[in-house]
Amino acid sequence: MPVRTIAAVRRAAPRPRLVLSLVALVSVVCVLLLDGFLRAKPDDHCPAHTPGYAGSVPEEVRTGGPVLTFRDGEATSHTPPSRTVALTFDDGPDPRWTPKVLDILREHRVPATFFVVGRQAVRYPGLIRRMRAAGSEIGLHTFSHPDLGNQDVAGVDREVARTQLALAGAAGISSSLFRAPYTAHVSGLDDRAWRVQQHLGAQGYMSAFVDRNSLDRRGPAVPQIVRNATPPEGRGAVVLFHDAGGNRSRTLAALDRYIERMKARHYTFTTVTRAVGAPSANRPASGIRLWHGRALVLAAALGRLALPGLAALLVVVGAAMVGRIVLMTVFARRHHRIRNGERFSWGPPVDGPVTVVVPAYNEKECIAHTVNSLAASTVPIEILVVDDGSTDGTADLAEALDLPNVRVLRQPNTGKPAALNRGIAEARSDIVVMMDGDTVFEPETVRELVRPFADPSVGAVAGNAKVGNRRKAIGAWQHIEYVMGFNLDRRMYDLLGCMPTIPGAIGAFRRRALLDVGGMSADTLAEDTDVTIALHRAGWRIVYQEHARAWTEAPGSVGQLWRQRYRWSYGTMQALWKHRWAVLDRGPSGRFGRIGLPLVALFQILTPACAPLIDLFTLYGALFGDPLAALSLWCALLLVQLASAAYAFRLDREPLRCLVMLPLQQIAYRQLMYLVLIHSCVTAATGTRLPWHKLRRTGEVSTPLATEAVR
Repeated sequence: MPVRTIAAVRRAAPRPRLVLSLVALVSVVCVLLLDGFLRAKPDDHCPAHTPGYAGSVPEEVRTGGPVLTFRDGEATSHTPPSRTVALTFDDGPDPRWTPKVLDILREHRVPATFFVVGRQAVRYPGLIRRMRAAGSEIGLHTFSHPDLGNQDVAGVDREVARTQLALAGAAGISSSLFRAPYTAHVSGLDDRAWRVQQHLGAQGYMSAFVDRNSLDRRGPAVPQIVRNATPPEGRGAVVLFHDAGGNRSRTLAALDRYIERMKARHYTFTTVTRAVGAPSANRPASGIRLWHGRALVLAAALGRLALPGLAALLVVVGAAMVGRIVLMTVFARRHHRIRNGERFSWGPPVDGPVTVVVPAYNEKECIAHTVNSLAASTVPIEILVVDDGSTDGTADLAEALDLPNVRVLRQPNTGKPAALNRGIAEARSDIVVMMDGDTVFEPETVRELVRPFADPSVGAVAGNAKVGNRRKAIGAWQHIEYVMGFNLDRRMYDLLGCMPTIPGAIGAFRRRALLDVGGMSADTLAEDTDVTIALHRAGWRIVYQEHARAWTEAPGSVGQLWRQRYRWSYGTMQALWKHRWAVLDRGPSGRFGRIGLPLVALFQILTPACAPLIDLFTLYGALFGDPLAALSLWCALLLVQLASAAYAFRLDREPLRCLVMLPLQQIAYRQLMYLVLIHSCVTAATGTRLPWHKLRRTGEVSTPLATEAVR
């Protein structure tokens, strides 16, 4: 195979880490869907049809016995012999009532026939096995309890086949005995129900109706239930009770009394097939049906075990999300009041020289905009463009600008940390500003960014990064995230004294502080987070300057966004792990370790990774529970987020029109970030290292003035 073809195949093949991420999401979805399907109330969506014309039903069937068999298309009725009762129970098994029914039957040494609902059998396979161990017979009562008269042939076959799978998985058996829901007596058969009986009869099924219906489902008094179930003196009967479907306490009391009464009248109890002299309806299951059934029961068991944990996790995640929103909003309000108060001042103006380091790798679309925006700064600055082995002429373009305060440094491609360290080493100023090659500054940005250095304890300053290309949906989503998720929480971290990250798009450092911690480290993929934590541990104060704004070009496609956030999240995990022992430190380092590290782990890794549970449980509740309650809770959380986002936009003086994208962001964007985080967790677990990913740029963000027009 040609080398190019092999390379193309490798690029097209899904990466194992991505596959594992998708499998994790799909597994949770399947668990919820299966559990919801098994829990759904059957009567809500499949009501019984109104009995209609019965012209095709043979008269001898409508007036015959309660058990039907078919041979060569001809129906034959069967009646239990005199003084013989075939006790039957419908709609189970039920974890509360079925065991008590079995206890009564065991006490009186009476067998029975249980017509089970398949979804209940899947959820409670132990009760099916207990029925078999007690000598009772098991028949099919469909999988989800619909009226089969409303089903086509394919629907009938699905209901029966699924119930057979349930029995095979629960007890390793199959059954040839069947009872249709909503049709108790043969006299109630109409043409639609008869069509179902003929279809199943042709497949070898025996259909069991009833002679006497206890009507216990309607909840009459115990004596009335007993009278309803009692046949005329001396006659045999198939008798109907229920072991599920509601409160069956009266059924239990009536059953005990009924058995004693019938025995006193010299009646014997047996199963349906024995009552009509037929072989047992239950036979061992084998082959593919057995293994499919076991897989179904196992999946249901795993779902039953996992659901409480997922529900508890949902509560924790919801509380964490609301708590984070409340904390961010409260701290942001206080931060804004303090920093914009009349009495607040960083100190005397910082008029010293400033060096701006711009690491660049294949930034030909953006580098001219970036350097020109810096040249328009209102303070004197030295601009160092460190070209890290670009192959697209980035360095040449920067030199061609022929600006007096710009120096272009060329080096082989050794990565962003090395490029930044080269800039730090070559800087002629005590204050070093770092920015990305796809970012533009406003004329006042550098002046605002360096003001906090009037305080000698400040070692670094985080600026206010803004998304410049926000016309498309993906840009608008990131714009919301930057304003609400990044800049709002930086205000909180600032007041708490545990700023976790100086953004690569806009940050300023004391050169001495950087040298104290060894410069930018290549140990992690998030060198900005790594150096920020290192500065905390070295005792430097790190603050947020909201008035220093930079406009950056955010990823313009899902693929580029994935690569960027994958690198960010993986790098953040690396940085947290690298500095994990800060929790045991004393002083400023210990403060960050015991406050900052847990907050970052909770709010940037754990909570976002579990946030899709909110959407999944909303869908679960809408499909299988109370749709109004589920959607109301989801909307309530959305309103809380919307209120917080609106406040964040107000603080940043941003127009609110972009917030119309917030609901869709919570549905689509959140799932994407979830997959990125899971992908990163798998990568971290496997110890894989990643190169410096280069995103494709368009140069769409040109100058601050042009960006302002977008607003």
